[in-house]
Amino acid sequence: VQLVESGGGLAQPGGSLRLSCTASGFTFSVYALSWARQVPGKGYEWVSAISPDSDEIEYADSVKGRFTISRDNAKNMVYLQMDSLKPEDTALYFCARGWRTYDYWGQGTQVTVSS
Repeated sequence: VQLVESGGGLAQPGGSLRLSCTASGFTFSVYALSWARQVPGKGYEWVSAISPDSDEIEYADSVKGRFTISRDNAKNMVYLQMDSLKPEDTALYFCARGWRTYDYWGQGTQVTVSS
């Protein structure tokens, strides 16, 4: 199982970034996928989850209305569109296999929101 994130970088407050995660080594279309983030000294925070066929989606209250999760089962990819970014969104973002508990996750992509 491999999950590889990309798309992180530096954004200004109010800006946008789109994260991507490419999955391999398992039957992607039967698993829920999640995004989570880690802030140094603050532990992990679950951000969002999407069901295998995208009919169930959940967001943490901290990102609701600003972030959008989606997936493309034909491409084995999951995305996180992040709009209206805030400095407190600065973190290392991971994609993970599972809904709110995970058995595999990637190395992460750094998102920094700063002016």
